[in-house]
Amino acid sequence: MFWLLLGLFFAACAGAGLTGGLFPPGPWYRALEKPSWTPPDWVFPVTWTVLYVCMSVAGARAAMAEDNGVAMGLWSVQIAFNGLWTPVFFGLRNIRMGMGIIGVLWISVFCGMIALGQVDTLAGWLFAPYLLWVTIAAALNWKVWQLNPEEARNPSPQNG
Repeated sequence: MFWLLLGLFFAACAGAGLTGGLFPPGPWYRALEKPSWTPPDWVFPVTWTVLYVCMSVAGARAAMAEDNGVAMGLWSVQIAFNGLWTPVFFGLRNIRMGMGIIGVLWISVFCGMIALGQVDTLAGWLFAPYLLWVTIAAALNWKVWQLNPEEARNPSPQNG
């Protein structure tokens, strides 16, 4: 049963992750001012692959635990906002709305980590690297907003 659940949770993660292929950063993002601590491009797919495996294992473990309703609800909320950020930030090129979404994502990951930990300790710990990465991503989104105020006020058209 664990392996079936793991596959289902990984499918949800893969669905969220596919938005990166549908809405790649491209020239628009490369032209934005970014902080010096912006990770190199290759870090993102490597990090997300590891995180999606951790998230899937956490979800599968918690799904097998008793009294897991809140944890499963929060797992669902975080994956929804995870999948939403990329189309908004890179697809719509909306830096401000992206910041709002990543804020909700951070809260749902934090709360999810606590709820998962209450039903399965390891599941909660498996969300810790994810929370760290979303914290970095939120800081990066914030800094890009600060460094590109005109672009944040007036998102450029997708094919512009």
